[in-house]
Amino acid sequence: MNKKEIAEIKRRFKKDACTFTRLCGCYVDADHNKVTTFGETFLNLDDEELLKYLDIAKKVLSGTVGNNLLELPFPTAEEAPGGRQQFLMGLRESALKNDELMETFYDLVIENYRYVGNYLILVFHDAYDVMTRTTDNRKLDESEEVYEYLLCAICPVTLSKPGLGYRADENRIGPRIRDWVVGAPDTGFVFPAFTDRSTDIHSALFYTRDTKLPHAELMEGGLGCESRLTATEKKLTFQTIVREVIGEEDDESETLFLNIQGNLNDMIPVAEDETAEPDPVILTTDLIADVLTDSGVSEEHAAVIEKSYENVFGEELPEAEQLVDPKLVAEGGRRRERRELVQQVESLKQQLAETRSVPVTDDGEDVPAAKTYDVILRVKPEKVEQIHSQVIDGRRCIVIPMEEDEHAAVNGVNTTI
Repeated sequence: MNKKEIAEIKRRFKKDACTFTRLCGCYVDADHNKVTTFGETFLNLDDEELLKYLDIAKKVLSGTVGNNLLELPFPTAEEAPGGRQQFLMGLRESALKNDELMETFYDLVIENYRYVGNYLILVFHDAYDVMTRTTDNRKLDESEEVYEYLLCAICPVTLSKPGLGYRADENRIGPRIRDWVVGAPDTGFVFPAFTDRSTDIHSALFYTRDTKLPHAELMEGGLGCESRLTATEKKLTFQTIVREVIGEEDDESETLFLNIQGNLNDMIPVAEDETAEPDPVILTTDLIADVLTDSGVSEEHAAVIEKSYENVFGEELPEAEQLVDPKLVAEGGRRRERRELVQQVESLKQQLAETRSVPVTDDGEDVPAAKTYDVILRVKPEKVEQIHSQVIDGRRCIVIPMEEDEHAAVNGVNTTI
């Protein structure tokens, strides 16, 4: 699923547009016990409650594709009878009205979801009548198919913070009554996926709020899919590989590390217009080798990094954008600016030293100058055309005509001529 397809589904999660048929839930305590379960016709809910549930559903389709949102293909074995994809197909076909299937699903989640604390499992059923679109993205008044899907959200339930409040029954200010509050989803999924604006029963779209620690156990044990790394995990993993090889204790290593980030950033494609997304650059081992060479990494270190990169990522190669940390790119830019500024200052000092007749140290003391010219003249612009050479007593001299009211300084000392 791409951003447009996700947005198309998400836009419908409004009171006047949603077509959710049913909502089921299970509240689980910290000891993995099912405290209560429920099932409701979604549109029969009170407005306030309905809108809160819609906000939760929207969160499961929020974030960045490839980071918060991962498309998980089902292995062939899971599509066979008894597989988890087949189980989800049956749950979808029941439209969440089969209590036995719902209990089995809750048990499957509880068994494969690692979380310390209370949480709420929510499952929505929807049937979206997908309208045909023309090449210019306009809707036609006819349906292509009905996209029937399940949306699952797993939300932490935490005790509200202690505080003071108005106790109406006692007409006084006192301790506020603490209760259990349902938070934004920690993780979730949509099944089947909505690919090319059509039902894709061979994939599910997995959501994680924490991109550093997604619930891989739910991907594998709950859905039966191979776990995938988020973009954040790929970035941190690659950074660890590089750091372990080149080190991180000196300025040279840090410069190499920032050079790599800058060169990776230069590989990110730029969209020519807003209507089309550019194709991502997949970082093959050969491309990584080029980046390391351009960044100044030695051949020995580059070979080790390339080997580790190939072993860790295998066939799930990251995109260039997924390995770039904007903060590190900005830091690399600032370092380059500082280096360039230092070089410019040194160049100016050199130029100044070459043009001064008597250079001075920082404390103002005269020091011997490197001999570049025997005579250095500094005159006002209007005197330049008056300067000429002349042979006097057999020696070639530089002649500078002086008027009576004009003065001269030789090596910084006023001289009467």
